[in-house]
Amino acid sequence: MKRSQINSAIQWAEGLCKKYCITLPMFARFAPDRSEFADPVRQNIAKTMLGWDVTDFGSDDFTHCGAVLFTVRNGSVYDDKVGTPYAEKYIFLKDGCAQEIPMHYHIHKTEDIINRAGGVLCVQVYANGADGKPDPKRRVTLYRDGVRYEASAGEIIEIENGNSITLTPYIYHRFFAKTGCGDLVIGEVSKINDDNIDNVFANPSDRFCQVIEDEPIYRLLVNEYTQN
Repeated sequence: MKRSQINSAIQWAEGLCKKYCITLPMFARFAPDRSEFADPVRQNIAKTMLGWDVTDFGSDDFTHCGAVLFTVRNGSVYDDKVGTPYAEKYIFLKDGCAQEIPMHYHIHKTEDIINRAGGVLCVQVYANGADGKPDPKRRVTLYRDGVRYEASAGEIIEIENGNSITLTPYIYHRFFAKTGCGDLVIGEVSKINDDNIDNVFANPSDRFCQVIEDEPIYRLLVNEYTQN
């Protein structure tokens, strides 16, 4: 992705936060020169990758495959003295352009995916087949706001504002905003996780994007805090 695309996407997400009265933590506004992240008292921010995350999942087509994410809280799967014992994120998706987070599952993470504001969240689910691919036949057992639900293979579940879906490890899923219902702010509350290793995609994808520098950095991404 071009840096200009990343900067524009973050500014759009900031506007959506303002629209829905969502205030992000102070590190959402840190200067991009890395000085504030280098302060020893703030080392947990970098260690647990808190902050902005913009990705096209290696698709080179952010309009249709990608998302803006902001990690509010996380811990470390390697050191229980670092961070918090849970993770929390915001995920921002655009309406009207078929933008999605592509089909994937997690090895360790159980997550509640919550429609916080805006449009209608669509979640398509599959069981994990014997070959490690989405199973085209087997039903999926999950919970919707604590209520047990049996989804058919490939079912697209619509989540209205304030409602949620719980996804356990190995359930394949993809997210997108229902067309015509507005831009979407999603909340994710989950087990702590390492995004570098806990995402398995149905089709080869990169969790973090390669950046082409075409303008100055507006906000650092979570995987850029320690780069030179």
